[in-house]
Amino acid sequence: MRPIWTGAISFGLVTIPIKVYPATESHAISLHQFHTADGGRIRYRKVCEADGKELTQEEITRGYETATGTLIPVTDEDLDALPLPTAKAIEIVAFVPTESIDPIRIGASYYLAAEGVAAKPYELLRQALERSSKVAVAKFAMRDRERLGLLRVLDDVIVLHGMRWPDEIRDSRQVEVPDVEVSDEEVEAAVALADTLSGRDLGQMHDEYREALEKLIEAKTAGTRPEPVETPAPVSAEVVDLMAMLEKSVSEAKASRSGGADATVHDLPAAKKTIKKTAAAKKAAAKQAPVKKSAGRKPRSA
Repeated sequence: MRPIWTGAISFGLVTIPIKVYPATESHAISLHQFHTADGGRIRYRKVCEADGKELTQEEITRGYETATGTLIPVTDEDLDALPLPTAKAIEIVAFVPTESIDPIRIGASYYLAAEGVAAKPYELLRQALERSSKVAVAKFAMRDRERLGLLRVLDDVIVLHGMRWPDEIRDSRQVEVPDVEVSDEEVEAAVALADTLSGRDLGQMHDEYREALEKLIEAKTAGTRPEPVETPAPVSAEVVDLMAMLEKSVSEAKASRSGGADATVHDLPAAKKTIKKTAAAKKAAAKQAPVKKSAGRKPRSA
């Protein structure tokens, strides 16, 4: 692999020169656009609005347009000269428990490698991360902007995860949460299904859509079409019997996990008659055992 960035990890007064490698890759199949009438390829070209000329990358620079329309050019030299301690360094600013990081903030991932004189401080940081059972929060500049990052250890390699800044996360209270009731039996049935589906090897999962698309392309290349696959018709949510669907899901999951034999999971609860609570009963129950609310979310009325 080729490194996409070189710099250093700043760990207090310790500097660890490192190389940054992309930790992920896309296997998605690229589909191009064509003109339906004649099969001509549709391409996106970089054209100057002033003279209509198509430009090469070498003829293009970057800049900022002010509110009055004035263009302020910003060159690579300008960006390199910014007075940022993170311009060429991944600066560790804190160590925090892993569970304190919300996954919604995690972005692209990179492997960090060190060699030569950097090997010992790299190993020191790696073992410090492992022994502390924490992750390091860091700041670094890459691709024209400063980013927040997270350092952790994966298979003896220090991994850098790009993170979104706090103000880049939208307020979850903007999402309307349905106010409906489910019975204890339905919740227990869902937990039983979760137990049945637990322990699966995620390393065995694969992209079925990509495989199906590959077969379609191969078949059409050979002048045929793959056999159509029957898909279940969508069921209206208004007529779904949740308990019946959960029971069927648990049975199918057990069969797929154990070849037909029952797996060791929680048994489904016996069906009971669900009595819908009145508004007064719910208020009384809420006073006796208050429900913990998410920070910042207003309690819903009964």
